[in-house]
Amino acid sequence: MNKIDLNGKTILVTGSAGFIGSNLVLRLFKDLSAGTIIGLDNLNDYYDPSLKDYRLSVIEKAKPAGIEYKFFKADLADKATIDSLFEQYHFDVVVNLAAQAGVRYSITNPDAYIMSNMIGFYNILEACRNHPVEHLVYASSSSVYGGNKKVPFSTDDRVDNPVSLYAATKKSNELFAHCYSKLYDIPSTGLRFFTVYGPAGRPDMAYFGFTNKLLKGETIQIFNYGNCRRDFTYVDDIVEGIVRVMQGAPERKKGEDGLPIPPYAVYNIGGGQPENLLDFVNILQEELVRAGVLPQDFDFEAHKKLVPMQPGDVPTTYADATALERDYGFTPKITLREGLRHFAEWYKDYYQK
Repeated sequence: MNKIDLNGKTILVTGSAGFIGSNLVLRLFKDLSAGTIIGLDNLNDYYDPSLKDYRLSVIEKAKPAGIEYKFFKADLADKATIDSLFEQYHFDVVVNLAAQAGVRYSITNPDAYIMSNMIGFYNILEACRNHPVEHLVYASSSSVYGGNKKVPFSTDDRVDNPVSLYAATKKSNELFAHCYSKLYDIPSTGLRFFTVYGPAGRPDMAYFGFTNKLLKGETIQIFNYGNCRRDFTYVDDIVEGIVRVMQGAPERKKGEDGLPIPPYAVYNIGGGQPENLLDFVNILQEELVRAGVLPQDFDFEAHKKLVPMQPGDVPTTYADATALERDYGFTPKITLREGLRHFAEWYKDYYQK
């Protein structure tokens, strides 16, 4: 593994107005004393753009002295713009977090996934080929495991049976990256994130949607009769994993054929403690009451309904994150209650102040 000191480097973060991307930029502001950070996002309206504007405003306020930071509103699928940014900045490290997210949305809006997740990622790889980088880190997803029955999910498992187009695009990203690593010696690391949650998260995620519905007095649907198990991972743990991985690129080596052995790796980042969806919802409700988002006497039982599984969903996601621990000395450790408490307090402050 090649150690990379991020100080003084020029770093591109795509999806920088997104949930994980914005938190990564804020973390880099804290960690670095010098360098250039370029943020890129197309600010689409897949969910409320005002939340993206809010995240960008938090970043602007937090920008420290010594760091050059610029934000570009641009689309990954716009090859000319991506190429010109790489030409201008000669990035040392690229973190590609921009993607069309969401499993259910991919069933009705496939075009968005092909443009952003396939064409967009291809443009990033081409730019890394033409303007060599020290390390490309990119977001994959736990959804690549599809209907995998063996748990916990390991990066050694076969991932050839995606159950959504979203998952298929993420698996394709890994294949593209492997190919480019082999042919052009680009050090790349894919990160399979497991159900990320936290303050200023994505409103299409269950915990956020549940909160909005409960506030309106609506009934929330709990899929698979509450028997779904998810490896919920708090956003700070995800960002910690990304920052550590950014600093350790797969090593460039030659194989017997004289060609590069692909400097390529894939890791899971997940809590490793799958939580039953019903328990998750109960803790969420308790923390919403505690934060004053919901009233003390809120009748939770009257507002929940257990329903069957949705198409494209899987019953259990559970990360085997031992490789991350082995190579980077890190395992996610923020508890569900602690994470949901932070979310509930943020929600109160953002929506109800």
